[in-house]
Amino acid sequence: MWFRQQGNMMISTDQAPVGRHSALIKMAGNGIIVAILPFLLVIAQNDANAQSDGRSGKQVVEATCIACHGSGANGAPKIGDKQAWSKRASQGLTSLSQNALMGVRQMPPHGGNSSLSDLEIQRAITYMVNQSGGNWTEALDTASPRAERSGEQIVRVQCAKCHETGVGGAPRIGDKTAWIPRVQQGFDALVRSGINGHGGMPPRGGEADLTDPEIRNAVVYMFNGGAVVAKAPPVAKVVTGQGFSLVDSTTIYFGVVSAAVIRDHPKDYPESVYGSESLGPGQYYLTVNLFDANSGQRIIDALVMARVLTAAGAGPEKKLEPVIVAKSQSYGSYFAMAGASSYTITLHIRRPGVANEIQAKFDFTPQ
Repeated sequence: MWFRQQGNMMISTDQAPVGRHSALIKMAGNGIIVAILPFLLVIAQNDANAQSDGRSGKQVVEATCIACHGSGANGAPKIGDKQAWSKRASQGLTSLSQNALMGVRQMPPHGGNSSLSDLEIQRAITYMVNQSGGNWTEALDTASPRAERSGEQIVRVQCAKCHETGVGGAPRIGDKTAWIPRVQQGFDALVRSGINGHGGMPPRGGEADLTDPEIRNAVVYMFNGGAVVAKAPPVAKVVTGQGFSLVDSTTIYFGVVSAAVIRDHPKDYPESVYGSESLGPGQYYLTVNLFDANSGQRIIDALVMARVLTAAGAGPEKKLEPVIVAKSQSYGSYFAMAGASSYTITLHIRRPGVANEIQAKFDFTPQ
C-alpha cells in the first residue's frame, strides 16, 4: 500500500502517486520504508530560484563553471588568469554569453547545465571576468533593468581617461577640429566605432557592460564639449561647423556616405535599412541625427526635408525618412551628387511644439 501526503494528512492509495512534489511512502512488513525521490531536492532548489531573480554569478560558477574554469581543463580560461580573460572580455558580454549558450570548442551549451537561464550565464561570465582583473557590473533581472547612464556619467568614469588629454590620439572632449572628420561619415558610424573599437580604443571603450545607447550618450557628450570637471560654458544661439550645427535647442549631426561604401560594407550598412535600389554611381546617402541640446535626448518625431544645391541650381526637395540604426532613429535618404566639385545641402526641420522652422546648411565635396 502506498501513501501520499495531502496537507497534514497521509492518504492511502493503491497506486504510486505521480507528480513533481509527491513524497512516496510505502508500508513494508513491520516497518515503513520512506522513498523520497532524489530529484525532489533539485525541484526544491528550482522552486526557490523561481521565486527570486536567479542565482548569482558566484553561485553558478561554484556549482557548474568551476569544473573546468577552476583548473583550466579542456582549454577553458582559468579563473584569475588576467591574460586569458582580457582578450575574451574585449569581445563584450553579449558575445561571450552567446558562446556559453550555444557552446564553443570543448564547452557544451549552457556550460553543460541546461537549467541555467540566460541571465544566470551572464552573471557567471561577469563573475569570472571580475575575478580575473575585470570590473563589470553583474546583470540585473530584466524585470528591473538598470537605469541608463548619462553621457556625463560614462565620460567621467571611463572615457575621460583618454579623451580628456588626448591619450593615444583620442579626440579630446569638445575639440571640434578633431571630432568633425569622424562625424563626416555619419554619426551612427561614429557610434559604431565606439561599440566595435577603433585604432587604440578597445570595443566599448574598454567597459564591456556599456550598452549601445550609453555609448551614444557618451559620444554626444564629448562632441558637444561637455566638461569633465565643470559645466560647459553657455553656447551661442547658433553654432555651425563641418558636419554639425546647433540651432537654438536642436543639435543636428550630418553625414554623407557613398553608395559604393554602403554596397561594399553590408554588415555596417544593412540592406534592410539602406536599401539596394539606389546603389548606383553618383548616389550618396544623406543621414541626419537630431538631439535636444538641453536634455541630450534624441529627437524622433521631427519632419526633416533636404535639398541639394549646386552652382547650376537646386534639385528637388526630399523628405528624409526615419530609419532605425543600432536601435536608434535617424533620418536619411539617397541623393544624386555626381559631376560637380561641391554641393550645399539645406535642411528644413520642424519639431512638434517648436514654433519656428529650423534651418541648417552643410557643404559637401565628394571624394
